Amino acid sequence: MEALITDLLKGARGCVVQADNLAVLAELPDGSVDLIYVDPPFNTGKRQTLQRMRTVRDENGDRTGYQGHRYRTVRLGTTGYLDVFDNYLDFLEPRLVQFHRVLRTTGSLYFHIDYREAHYCKVLLDAIFGRACFLNEVIWAYDYGARTTKKWPAKHDNILVYVKSTDDYYFDADAVERIPYMAPGLVGPEKAARGKLPTDTWWHTIVSPGGEERTGYPNQKPLGILRRIVSASCPPGALVADFFAGSGSTGAASYELGRKFLMVDNNPEAAAVMARRYAAYAEVAFVGMGAEPDNGPERLAGGR
Repeated sequence: MEALITDLLKGARGCVVQADNLAVLAELPDGSVDLIYVDPPFNTGKRQTLQRMRTVRDENGDRTGYQGHRYRTVRLGTTGYLDVFDNYLDFLEPRLVQFHRVLRTTGSLYFHIDYREAHYCKVLLDAIFGRACFLNEVIWAYDYGARTTKKWPAKHDNILVYVKSTDDYYFDADAVERIPYMAPGLVGPEKAARGKLPTDTWWHTIVSPGGEERTGYPNQKPLGILRRIVSASCPPGALVADFFAGSGSTGAASYELGRKFLMVDNNPEAAAVMARRYAAYAEVAFVGMGAEPDNGPERLAGGR
């Protein structure tokens, strides 16, 4: 593993490792990563699952579709992971310490969490990075999914942004795709045409359940969110790492934008999804998965 990671740092485009992230972090040199994005389990106390299914034409089927035709639902299986930790902060702390160690002086950490644990995690991150190195809390707001009438429906995630050094961190606002003004008539035609730099509140839909971007992995994060993070906080050609890689959206955005990537996850289902997703990418290594991606998903079944 150490040799492959060293090769990645020297010039390969990407590397996917199925392993415990602490073991991989131990192999990385100090100050070797330019940007870390992580979306760790949110400690919801539940198993996160996604059912895969398709429909076939059947006049005796269980649902009605286009032009009144009947269809039968065929269940293809489920994908999931357990999102329960007895002591969540004890689980996170050694990993956060390692994140701080492997970041370059100019590097940043984007820590994606939700309201259940965000306040506890910020206190822990303040202790490791220093309160002065807290750069932003980004709110990712969306409007999709189940709703309740017993409280305000929760429709946002929190992304805590920390830098290794307040004096020398990389941030390129000009590289970020601009967004429309909410009231373009108030700013004039020139500014309206140019758009504005996003603020710390990002309105972006979730990955569409039926869209081309969908990989079939639970809680997949949109490429639009990851493109914005990578564009702003990682120099071209530099290294992005995600140590809870899941479906691999971080790697896909990094590859598209000309950055190198290191994706780590210990779930065989995630490893198989990334293998399929990156199958056409050049110069990407797969470690600890039992097969290369072109050998097919069946060979990867034992390999997250």
